[in-house]
Amino acid sequence: MPKEPSSASLPTVKVSPRGATRLKDGHVWVYRSDIVTADSVLPGSMVRVTDHRGKPLGSALYSSSSQIAIRMISSEPITDLPALLRHRIAEAIAYRAPLVMDTDAYRVVFSEADFLPGLIVDRYAEILSVQILTQAMDIESVRQVVLTELTTRLHPASIVERVDPRVRELETLPPRASSLLQGEKSATTFTMNSVQFRFDALEGQKTGAFLDQRENYAAAARYAKGDALDVFCYQGGFALHLAPHCTQVTGVDSSRPALEVADQNAALNHTLLNGKEIEWIEANAFDLLKDYSSSAHPHEARRYDTIVLDPPAFAKSKRDLDAALRGYKELNLRALKMLRPGGILVTCSCSYHVSQSNFLEMLASAALDAHRTLRLIEVRGQSKDHPILLSVPETSYLKCVIATVSH
Repeated sequence: MPKEPSSASLPTVKVSPRGATRLKDGHVWVYRSDIVTADSVLPGSMVRVTDHRGKPLGSALYSSSSQIAIRMISSEPITDLPALLRHRIAEAIAYRAPLVMDTDAYRVVFSEADFLPGLIVDRYAEILSVQILTQAMDIESVRQVVLTELTTRLHPASIVERVDPRVRELETLPPRASSLLQGEKSATTFTMNSVQFRFDALEGQKTGAFLDQRENYAAAARYAKGDALDVFCYQGGFALHLAPHCTQVTGVDSSRPALEVADQNAALNHTLLNGKEIEWIEANAFDLLKDYSSSAHPHEARRYDTIVLDPPAFAKSKRDLDAALRGYKELNLRALKMLRPGGILVTCSCSYHVSQSNFLEMLASAALDAHRTLRLIEVRGQSKDHPILLSVPETSYLKCVIATVSH
């Protein structure tokens, strides 16, 4: 296990002119290829960063194995990391106080966007879900500062650590299982835009529900109407928000466990739904849309008034971009063919490598091929509790377009 960062005589990491320019432009990452020297620097250390001539650039957290070798935490020398962590957590909580409404589930800490690289904290009612993503944040003394500060300020019933084994492997951290760190409660019910959701902190994807879509769920509900189809519905986020405004809602996902939770969530919202049943279909989205949109008899093809497309990230890296855009185009093309005139399309991408301009160009091309005209109603992003740093474009990843279609 790496040793605790020392406040005295920090080790120095020297970066190349390209790395120094990146930092001076406001980014907080330097890649391993831009490290000039990092002699005898221990994994997870807090380090002093200089340019190749020795000019100080600030303080950072060091990883010995990640391609992101240093993550800046300040442009100033830092001598007390625990005090800085406590201050940044307090600031992250205060930042959200005026922004987060109509929910008791939201992101509390968003890594670099809250100046706490390698730390993600989500709140689900009385449970906090924590993810540790870097060597520095995994040091035991750092973990304890984080947990103590979260407990003092938010008073959770439980704190759960969600572990991504792949991330720990990339950071050469010892294997660890997702587990309760504090308290005894790992499951609860939370409320988002007046819709209730079941949450089990030790199951499901990521840290649980997709909190970054919370404001987009509400926006989609404002425009939804008629017969609705929610594709890649997961645990029913969009479907449950659409149902009070639509005559019929169908949710599609390839994961049976996700659909089982979606059905439980529908039962939780029986009153909100006025007893309306949501149809859940276990299917491959591409296959189902192909079948629904291209019936041998056009009059038999399925038609909808509202379609939501919320697929997983298709582009995990820049080299996946072309294939991802082809996948997005196929989905959107088929959805557009299935929408009635005046219908509403809600289409999303959570791939950082697919830019907003990439996504809109793809959508325009799909509309052209489908012989449909699209008018944009809203072009949206992630919820405000997932802040975006202009100088760190990686913090902006979610696109959500709401449009109306005409023939």
